[in-house]
Parts: sequence; C-alpha cells; structure tokens
Amino acid sequence: MPELPEVETVMRGLAPVMTDQVIAKADVRRDGLRWPFPSDMAARLTGQRVLGLRRRSKYILADLSSGETLLLHLGMSGRMLVSGAPLGVFHHSHPAPAKHDHVVLDMANGARITFNDARRFGAMDLMQTAGADAHALLAALGPEPLGNAFDEDYLVARLAGRGTPIKTALLDQHVVAGLGNIYVCEVLFRARIAPARRAGDLPQPAVRSLVPVIRAVLAEAIAAGGSSLRDYRQADGELGYFQHSFHVYDRAGQACVTPGCTGVIERLVQAGRSSFHCPQCQQ
Repeated sequence: MPELPEVETVMRGLAPVMTDQVIAKADVRRDGLRWPFPSDMAARLTGQRVLGLRRRSKYILADLSSGETLLLHLGMSGRMLVSGAPLGVFHHSHPAPAKHDHVVLDMANGARITFNDARRFGAMDLMQTAGADAHALLAALGPEPLGNAFDEDYLVARLAGRGTPIKTALLDQHVVAGLGNIYVCEVLFRARIAPARRAGDLPQPAVRSLVPVIRAVLAEAIAAGGSSLRDYRQADGELGYFQHSFHVYDRAGQACVTPGCTGVIERLVQAGRSSFHCPQCQQ
C-alpha cells in the first residue's frame, strides 16, 4: 500500500494540472471501490474549480469551489495518472481507456486525471470542506510526522508505558499519521532500535532520536519519488526510486550494509506484517 512519501509524490504530481483548474467533466464508471461512492459524485464534481490539493496521512484532499472536498485513498493498487498535459518537457497524450479506469476527470485545461485501481481497495468520498478534519477517516489520526506538532516531547509522551513493540507503535496511525511498514523498518534500522523492543521500555534519548530519523527518511523518500513495489507509479506514470536505497526492507538473507557489521538481515512477522532488521546493529 502506498505510504506517506508515495501519496505526497502523487499529490505533488497532480497539483500543477489541477490547482485552480475547473473539472470540465467527471466520468464515474462504477458505483464504488472499497466503499460506495457518494451520491451524484459525477454531478457534484463537474464544473467545480479545484482550489487546492493537500495531503493528510495517506489521503489526498482536493478542496473544491462548491465548498466540498474530494477525499482520495489509493488503496493497495490505485494510481492517479495524468495525460493530455505537459509534465516537464514531455506531453502525455490520452491513452485508450483501460479495464480498471474507474473515475476520469477531464480538466478544462486539457489534462485528464484517471483513477485506475485493479484491486479496487481504493476509496473516494466528498465532504464539506469546513469541518473536513472531523471526517470518520481523518478524525482520529495522529500528527503529521513532517509537521510541527510531531516533536520529541510528543513522541516521548505517546510511547511512555506502551507495552507494544516499537514497530507496532510507530505503525499506529493514532500515534503518527502516514508511516507504513517500509519506512518504519528503515527508520528503526537507522536509529539502531530492534523492531521487537517494547516501546515503553525505550530510554528517552532513543525515543527522541526517532523524530529526526523519521523526518530524514521520509524527506529522502519523497525526493526519490517514493518506492515502487508492485503497482505504485507517480502521476506521470514513472516509477519511484527509493527502493534502491533500502537498507533492510525486503533484504532478508542479505548482508547488513553497515561498514564492519557481519550481520545478515532477518525477517520476522509482527501483527501480520514483515519486519526486516539487522540483529547485530539493532538492539
């Protein structure tokens, strides 16, 4: 599933062709994906100007001139693809309709935004912009890891006394929004913390060290366009490249990259998810 860097990359790719542009036509080709689409979604989108795009956790939010906000979640395999508009020095013509093109937005500037989702775990919804933070999918989310509300004192307080493993605690969207399996594995490796350590047992200096590491890993991943595993593509159809910088994720059985370390990356399962770590570097 796309994590924060992938969603941020897609949002940034959509912004140049959607911001301050009118949706000339919305074509909704099914009743819903993971959940039913809101009633009259095509009519409520058509003719609206996109005032701005933003991201909250793993959701893209498009604020509309109607006073509503379009919420988008990519799910497991969702892609938002741009065609018919110049991206950099290239021009992407409209491709032929594909089997899993479920929602198509034709913009007045000639761009076409296609939501393609083969596994249909994605989601779209419309809500009032005023009070959007109270939406059921957004209301309980923790702070953004790149925002000012996420700092060392906050994380120390949230992890104090928690009996869950630190890997599980950082994946909890109520603690911090947007982190997923890939980046938590990479963060814990850089912080030299074993994924199975109890969150509440970590000394405060170790917890505090996580905040700058989280920010650094996410910033590097965003700069690389995210990580392309299986279905993920950027808005222009290109792959992300951060997967070439993985230190532990999906590297079970391979040598640790730390100079002088003779450890081998191991995989363990936590809460149904694979955790990758170096048992020598991470304690």
